[in-house]
Order: sequence, then C-alpha cells, then structure tokens
Amino acid sequence: MKDYVWYASYGSNINKDRFLCYIKGGRPKGSNETEVGCKDPTSPIDEGMFTIPYPLYFAKEAGRWDSKGVAFIDGTPNDEAVTYSKKYLITSEQFLDVLQQENSGLEFDMDLQKVKKSGSLVFRKKAWYGRILYLGDDGGYPIFTFTAPWDADEVTFNKPSIEYLETIITGLKEYKSNEEIIRYLEQKPGIRGNYTTEELTRLF
Repeated sequence: MKDYVWYASYGSNINKDRFLCYIKGGRPKGSNETEVGCKDPTSPIDEGMFTIPYPLYFAKEAGRWDSKGVAFIDGTPNDEAVTYSKKYLITSEQFLDVLQQENSGLEFDMDLQKVKKSGSLVFRKKAWYGRILYLGDDGGYPIFTFTAPWDADEVTFNKPSIEYLETIITGLKEYKSNEEIIRYLEQKPGIRGNYTTEELTRLF
C-alpha cells in the first residue's frame, strides 16, 4: 500500500509541467538542466492551491535558472505572510526523490513522521533546500514543503530570472488573476526594486 503526502510548492514547481520533470524526468522550459525524475514516475493523484503562512523571498544564484535567484521561504511562520503554493498528492517516496533532485542528488535518510512530530527538521545545514517543514494535514494526508536551513535575514536577496518568474506565473494563472499575481510578486524580496510593475506585466 502506497503512503501519500502533499508536497506544497511555492517556487517553479507551482507550474505542473515543470514539476512533472521532477516526477517523470526531462528538461523544463527555461531551465538549463535535465531532471532525472522519480523512481516511480506516476503522476500526482490530486492537486490544489494552498496558502503557506511563511514569507517568500528570492536568493542565491541557481545554475539551472541562468545563475539568478530562486524561491525560498523563511523557516519561521508569520501570521501576516501569504505565500501561494500548489500542493500535489504524491507518494512519500516520490516526495523524497523530488527533495533529493532539488538538492543536487544529495543522499540522505529521512523519517517524515519525525518531521511531522517536530514541525521542522534541518537535515543538511549547507544544502539549499535542507529543511523540511510540516504544514498541517488535508484529507488525512500530511502537507510538507522544503526550504533553506538558514533564515531570510542571513542571506542576500537576488533577482530571479525572467524564465523562472514566467514559470511561476504560468502556474499561478490557474488560480489567480493577472492583477493578483502582480500584486503578490512585486513586493517580494528579490523582486522588489529589481522588477517594475510594467516589467512584470510584460511576463504574462
């Protein structure tokens, strides 16, 4: 019997076509790298929009995205924070395979039940996505996401690439209007001051 979990994505995996490259393998549009995919390439059995109460920001220099910034959330919840995500119902093994691909093939041993009990677990201090967060349950399945092991105030914000933003926007358009997406993105650290409202509008 398969064990299912929700994976809540707030970055480029909001775009289902991009996320499926992590499931089935392949190179997503706008990326410089081909993903290996999961050992089980079965598509998610359900999906939906989910709001994460952790603040979103863009940082680091991702080689697969033109050496520009990519999305992270701060590891501390914030009642005022609104981060849009798309959640996918996949097996726990697929979730860990996706996590491994997001961390450049890093090997690790993970017990998601421990993450659920603690709420947060840093499993690699230097890995970009070395922290797993438990975000509650939906329909009897736990919701997990992952982010950096550092806090937002410990890192320099960085402008995301046009291709990366277009990937996120395409995913959000399933659920949000163009105006809502622009309002949502334009104040995020890494975007604020690096993209004007007009520049963001041209990405639609």
